[in-house]
Amino acid sequence: MKKDIKIFTKWFEMSLVLRIVGGLIVGSCLGLLVPQWTWIGIMGIAFVSALKAIAPVLVAVLVAVSIAKAGNGLGSRFQVVISQYILSTFIAAMCAVVGSFLFPVTLKLTDAVDQSVPGALSDVFSNLLTNMVTNPVMSISQANYIGILFWSILIGIALRMKASQPTISLVQDISDAITLTVRWVIEFAPFGVMGLVFTSVSDNGLNVFSTYGQLMLLLIGCMLACALIFNPLIYLVMLRRNPYPLLFLCLKESGLQAFFTRSSAANIPINMALCKKLGLDENFYSVSIPLGATINMDGAAVTITVMSLAVAHTMGVEVSFASALFLSVIATLAACGTSGVAGGSLLLVPMACSFFNIGNDVAMQAVAIGFIIGVIQDSVETALNSSSDVFFTAAAEYYDRKKNG
Repeated sequence: MKKDIKIFTKWFEMSLVLRIVGGLIVGSCLGLLVPQWTWIGIMGIAFVSALKAIAPVLVAVLVAVSIAKAGNGLGSRFQVVISQYILSTFIAAMCAVVGSFLFPVTLKLTDAVDQSVPGALSDVFSNLLTNMVTNPVMSISQANYIGILFWSILIGIALRMKASQPTISLVQDISDAITLTVRWVIEFAPFGVMGLVFTSVSDNGLNVFSTYGQLMLLLIGCMLACALIFNPLIYLVMLRRNPYPLLFLCLKESGLQAFFTRSSAANIPINMALCKKLGLDENFYSVSIPLGATINMDGAAVTITVMSLAVAHTMGVEVSFASALFLSVIATLAACGTSGVAGGSLLLVPMACSFFNIGNDVAMQAVAIGFIIGVIQDSVETALNSSSDVFFTAAAEYYDRKKNG
C-alpha cells in the first residue's frame, strides 16, 4: 500500500509537461500499433469534455469576482492587452497575404459541401450581438463565452457597487473551489493527450501530409512566423527585453496542450493556471484570458486568409494589393468572431471568398479540404491562439509595472 502511495506521489511530483510528452509518445505508438483499440480514445474525449464543462463556470465566477475586486489600475492594462490582441491578429492576416503571394497554392475543387456559414461580415457581428445578450444560464450551459463575459462583467460591476464584503468573500471562496476542481482535471492531461493522439494517429495516419502538404506547409509556416517572429517583436517593441524565455514557456505549457485539445475554450483553465504560475494579477488575467480566447485569433486570421486566397488563385481571380489589404482587415474582424472550437475559423472562409465574387458552393469545397487537414492545421492554429493569450496578458502586465515603476 505504501509503495503504491509512493508511486502516485512521484507521478504527481513529476513535471506536468514531461507527463504530457510521455502520454504523447505512448498514444502515438499505440495509434500505429493497435489502432483497433478505440477505447483508448475515450480518455481524450473525456478530458476535453471535462475541460469544456468546467471552463464556462470558472470564467463566469472568476470574471465577476475580478471585476468586483478590481483596482483602479486595471483599465490601462485592458487597453494594452486588447490592442495587442487586435494588432497581432491583423499582422497574422498580413503575413498570410504575403505568404500566399510568395508561395501561391491551388486546390482541387470537386464536390461542394452543404453547411450553414455566415454570408457576410454583418452576419458575424449580428451573431456576436445575439450571443452577447443570450440568457446567462444558457450561455454557461452552451459555453457561449461572449455571453458569459458580458453578463459576468455586469454582475461584477453590480457586486462592486452593492455587495457587502462577506458576500464578495463568499463568491471568492466559490471561485477558489472551482479553480481547485480545474487543477484536479488538468492533472489528468497526460491520459487525455494520450487518448487524443491515439485517435488522430489511428484515424489519419500519415496520409494527410502527402495529399495537401503544400497547403499545410503554407498555413503552418505563416502561423510559426507569427508565433516566433511577429508576436515576440510586439513584445520587444513594448518592453525592450528578450521575449523568447516567456514565449517558449507559453508554447510549452499552454501551446502544447492546446495543440491536442484543439479548443481555445477548453484551454482557458490551463492558461489561467500558467498565469498564476507567472505571478500575474488574478483580477486581470481572469478577464483577459477568456477575452483572448474570444478575440485573440492569429491562427484563425491566417487560416481565413490563406484558404480564401488559395480559392482565388485556383479560380484565376486577380487579387490586387488593395484587395489583399482589405482582406486582411476583413479576416481580422471575422477572426474575432470565430468560435473557440475545432474548425471554427474554416466556416468563415466562404464569407471572405464572397469579397472576390466567389460563390458559396466553390468556397465550401475549400472548407471541406480544411476539415481534412484540420488534424494538423487546427491544432497548430489553436496552439498559436491559446499560447499568445498568456503571452500578451503577461506582456500587458509587465508593461504596466514598467510604466508605473
